[in-house]
Amino acid sequence: MHFSSRAAVASVLCTSALFLLGGCAAPQSSPPATQGAQAVPASGLSRTLVGKADVSTPGREAVVARVEVAPGARAGRHTHPGDEISYVSEGQVDLLVDGQPPRTLKAGESFVVPAGVVHDAHNASNAAVKLIGVYVVEKGKPLATPAP
Repeated sequence: MHFSSRAAVASVLCTSALFLLGGCAAPQSSPPATQGAQAVPASGLSRTLVGKADVSTPGREAVVARVEVAPGARAGRHTHPGDEISYVSEGQVDLLVDGQPPRTLKAGESFVVPAGVVHDAHNASNAAVKLIGVYVVEKGKPLATPAP
């Protein structure tokens, strides 16, 4: 990864962590359907939106969420209309990205999934996996779309 890309990822993760830990989640002006906990149908994944803000790229926004994968569950194969940058805060998860070997990530590790890439997460343990997800996505599109 190029140094400036690492710096950008580190900056987003640090800002997101401060956002989460500092309780800075201001009420959003988006419709209620995009706020609070969201379960992905037929999966063991839930996202609690913490914040949303415009970014410097026109037509894009950053969405910060607390993500949880239930014990023994899969998130379900899906894509995002932008990049996902996530940090595992608790537990261990198997990340399954199309075209890549499976990766096991533990608390304290992070990953990036590029826009439009099909991926899944599997929690093989008996405890919930918790992540902090930052999505830099196209405005007006669903945060995630199921994939075959």
